Amino acid sequence: MSETELEFQLVKTNGVTLHAVTAGPRNGPLVVLLHGFPEFWYGWRNQIKPLAEAGYRVLVPDQRGFNKSQKPEGIEHYTLDTLRDDVIGLIKLYNREKAHVIGHDWGGAVAWHLGSTRPEYVETLIPINIPHPAIMPKAMLTIPLQWLRSSYMAFFQLPEWPEKLLSADHFEGMAKGIKFSASTGDAFTREDLETYKEAWAQPGAMTAMLNWYRAIRAGLPEGFAHPEKVTVPTRMIWGVNDPFLSRKLAKKSIEHCEDGTLTFVGEATHWVSHEQPEIVNQLIAKYLSNQVVVG
Repeated sequence: MSETELEFQLVKTNGVTLHAVTAGPRNGPLVVLLHGFPEFWYGWRNQIKPLAEAGYRVLVPDQRGFNKSQKPEGIEHYTLDTLRDDVIGLIKLYNREKAHVIGHDWGGAVAWHLGSTRPEYVETLIPINIPHPAIMPKAMLTIPLQWLRSSYMAFFQLPEWPEKLLSADHFEGMAKGIKFSASTGDAFTREDLETYKEAWAQPGAMTAMLNWYRAIRAGLPEGFAHPEKVTVPTRMIWGVNDPFLSRKLAKKSIEHCEDGTLTFVGEATHWVSHEQPEIVNQLIAKYLSNQVVVG
């Protein structure tokens, strides 16, 4: 088997079974890629092979509730603490003391929370188009239009109706929403979107995916009102034309980092890793090579 060939497996962590994809040399430094809503491991398809070829052991889980991973019932199973502990369990499962953790959207929120509260498990933190979760509540009050941009989160709190709307016509509206919110028409091909639809159609997936948002009702973890500085090396990547999140959120987030950098990527939106994969891959390679020597 080639070291860049994808391996698919089921792994147990923190009381759930997750479907995961791995690639790269088994003894290489561990890189964990965390997808957001409404993606799954496939959202990192442009990053897995380059990282594996660079000598990293790449781990890309379908996070709980998504695609082929287990979907516990109840919003209490989707709090940030629980999602963070899933990742800690994965790092331990792969016999590592720590990992480079890269997250986009909700996966980035989990990565932020891991780096903030359990920094001993994080070598490098790379959030992509996601602010530190503690920033969002304040931003809704202080940044004009951010509440409007985030209004879909309030809709997702409703029971049943979001599931019905998003799954209508075999998720066609959802697929079109992703395609048309991207800056380039080829960021998501028709084949890509059909692959996403298969993941969304998994039994119980839509409710479980939405439960990530609904779990916000449980409140942010203790300490988020006055978050401490993030001590791990943090390298933010941000598509400048994100229709959902203001770039001011990125600037405010990096202020919480003792060792942080922020790179804006032009001609890109929330889906920067799909729209500008070569630039994102070059930035990731640069950030990781500054932290480890691959042997």
